[in-house]
Amino acid sequence: MTKSLIVIFSAIMLDAVGIGLIFPILPALLAEVTHAGNVAPYIGIMTALYAAVQFVFAPVLGSLSDRIGRRPVLLISLAGAAINYLFLAFAGSLWMLLVGRAIAGLTSANLSVATAYITDISPQDQRARRFGLMNAMFGVGFIVGPVLGGTLGDHWLRLPFIAAAVLNGVNLLIALIMLPESRTPSHEPVSLKALNPLKPLGWAFQVKSLWPLILIFLLFSATGEAYGTCWALWGSDTFGWNGMMIGLSLGAFGVCQTLAQAFLPGPAVKLLGERAAILVGVAGSCLALTVMAFATEGWVIFAIMPVFALGGLGVPALQAMATREVDDSQQGQFQGVLASALSLASIIAPLGFSSFYALVRGSWPGAVWLSVVAVYAVGAVMVWRVKAGR
Repeated sequence: MTKSLIVIFSAIMLDAVGIGLIFPILPALLAEVTHAGNVAPYIGIMTALYAAVQFVFAPVLGSLSDRIGRRPVLLISLAGAAINYLFLAFAGSLWMLLVGRAIAGLTSANLSVATAYITDISPQDQRARRFGLMNAMFGVGFIVGPVLGGTLGDHWLRLPFIAAAVLNGVNLLIALIMLPESRTPSHEPVSLKALNPLKPLGWAFQVKSLWPLILIFLLFSATGEAYGTCWALWGSDTFGWNGMMIGLSLGAFGVCQTLAQAFLPGPAVKLLGERAAILVGVAGSCLALTVMAFATEGWVIFAIMPVFALGGLGVPALQAMATREVDDSQQGQFQGVLASALSLASIIAPLGFSSFYALVRGSWPGAVWLSVVAVYAVGAVMVWRVKAGR
């Protein structure tokens, strides 16, 4: 493994730790700030705001990374994340929380630029494996982040946000000192036209082979939003979990995802092909979600985590399939468009899942996971029918 990969994977892991820190305690923070009894709608609003800003600016930052290089855009993104967590740490009102999330959405190019970076330095036959490792590093962060966040939050509610700001500062320092540029920047001047957020989206919709893949990314991204939006509330409502138990459950989820994404995508794609690997991952996630919907004991959730691990096959295989549809000179722009698809899902899905959860919370909180299964089913049909591969 090259030094560049080690640095980019470390940056992704530290970024995930920072994100995971806040999940277990965000409901309590919103309850403290808003004095509301049901904070599910506020969680949806905060997540949707972040995603809306990201939807507009992620393609711009992706295109910018094609022109000026991956490294400077990644550094800007990491600095923005650190500022966001400082806003959250000292927020005394709802508007400060919203400003912090908007700043984070503005600079949220971490994963899209990292994906383009890995594409730059990886031959096609190594991409599924390396994307799996990239997602595994994100999983490592999710092992540490929620557990640490839940534990710190039980001592002081604002402490996890300060820790997240420090981690992003370390992340920024590592990238600043050790991360080389992965491509030769173009010499084209950066014009206002190039910064038009609709231009990359218009380019993507002109390439008909990209439409189904973008829509599949959107659907799969929507399913992922359900965990961040509902997991903490569901764990508390269904099992009476405190912050530490919520963090431990998310950490267990991260362990299984990390192991699966570190070791399975490369062999699975070689054995099954990209399409079948994606479908196996969807099947594993749907089975685990169905068990979660009907679970009445907390230990069941930890017992099914290995089944959840199969879900780690899907995204790396889909990423490898998608990169073959775009020239190397446009990978940053394409990854920015995919980030916009993720952002669009992050606008719609949190509002939808949080609203649905508010409806079923009093009668059957686990029903929210069956709604995630329904979204997965639509995505699986599209994967089965899609024609991809240059």
